Amino acid sequence: MKVIAINGSPRKDGNTYSALRTACEMLNEQGIETEIVNVGSMSITGCKACGGCAGKGKCVINDGFNEIADKVAEADGIIVGSPVYYAGINGTLKCFLDRFFYVHSGEMRFKPAAAVTALRRSGVTHTYQTIYNFFTFSEMLITPTNYWPGVHGSAKGEAQQDTEGMQIARSIGRNMAYLLKMKAESTVPVPEKEEKIKFSYIR
Repeated sequence: MKVIAINGSPRKDGNTYSALRTACEMLNEQGIETEIVNVGSMSITGCKACGGCAGKGKCVINDGFNEIADKVAEADGIIVGSPVYYAGINGTLKCFLDRFFYVHSGEMRFKPAAAVTALRRSGVTHTYQTIYNFFTFSEMLITPTNYWPGVHGSAKGEAQQDTEGMQIARSIGRNMAYLLKMKAESTVPVPEKEEKIKFSYIR
């Protein structure tokens, strides 16, 4: 089993990375392979709403997105990490998630997912809930934690001083490992998926 952790921060080894690494270490202790991919440092554009990806499983924009997206889609679980920008996720990560879930949403059904945020002072709730919106739309299994999934820190490395935040990150890793193993050992069939009903209010 493998989990991909998506680092949405433009700082490859900043506080968001520290939280993701801590969660990944707990997964590794449970025998689960992990990899952290740095999306925040890439030059990823937003979705163009062109519809070119329909039926192809690929985005038609050639900016390195597909290589990362294919790797994420193949994973057994994902953790999405974001710094807090104006009480929300940062722009590059939003561009990636918009495009990823539009193309690969169907492949993520019932895979465990988690969010973690890095913040200086506040904005954690709206940030992680924004990430959760992608998970719930795709019928993913949201990994529980023992508190809101955020670590505090401003300068690089300060998140390590947030002992409660690091505990939250560890709980993400442990609890996701449990979900992955429970899913792997389950004999209960996955619920049948109904065809999506789209109701337009304007006719």
